[in-house]
Amino acid sequence: MPPTAYRQWVGPTAPERYDNPEGALVYPDFGTECYESVFDFGCGCGRVARQLILQNPRPSRYVGIDVHPELIAWCRENLSPSAPGFDFYHHDVFDKLVNADENKPDVLALPADDESVTFFESLSIFTHIVERQLAFYLREAARVLCPDGVMNASFLLFEKADFPVLGEGRNSLFIDESYPPAAVYYDREWLQRTLAEAGLAVVRVAEAPEVRGYQWRLALSRTGAGVTSIEIPRDQGDRGVPQGYPL
Repeated sequence: MPPTAYRQWVGPTAPERYDNPEGALVYPDFGTECYESVFDFGCGCGRVARQLILQNPRPSRYVGIDVHPELIAWCRENLSPSAPGFDFYHHDVFDKLVNADENKPDVLALPADDESVTFFESLSIFTHIVERQLAFYLREAARVLCPDGVMNASFLLFEKADFPVLGEGRNSLFIDESYPPAAVYYDREWLQRTLAEAGLAVVRVAEAPEVRGYQWRLALSRTGAGVTSIEIPRDQGDRGVPQGYPL
């Protein structure tokens, strides 16, 4: 089990959030066939990886990346030896808190071959990167996904029409001036267009926000023949504070 300090960095700290004693599918709304080759974008200290190691069937191939070098080192030492085919890589881009060399790049290509991933996991990651990075990584996700691969991703969304001072080139809102990645909201219509431009389609809403303004979990796939993209709905949920807040 990862140390408490590492679990606090990624969010959930309860041991059961890292466990999978019954070997169930980690995301039961995605079929067994999806889990052959998993890419975990922002794997942290291995919460999902640990559940996947215990899953039946276990993925044949798993790649997890994270900007936090200590978390990756912990995963390599404690998880990889128990799971052949599970690899962890430090995504060596700039982050003010955990990878603070300003000479580091903003973005890097993902360490995966074209069309090699059947399941792309990205929960509470696109909620913590800024606009120029999001467009890049959506294109990268489309590149590495198999033609029939799926993507499990979450986003914080708002309606730009409610903010008339935001011009055409401004599509995001931050909650923390000193550290913008703390949480980033994107205009719903801009995200829909940007997904399409990246070659991705929203195929279903996997989970609507618990309360208005919280995370949307979306199931996506590559655009192509036989793929119908749906519009992300407007958020009509009740206002409140979600369980487990903050992100």
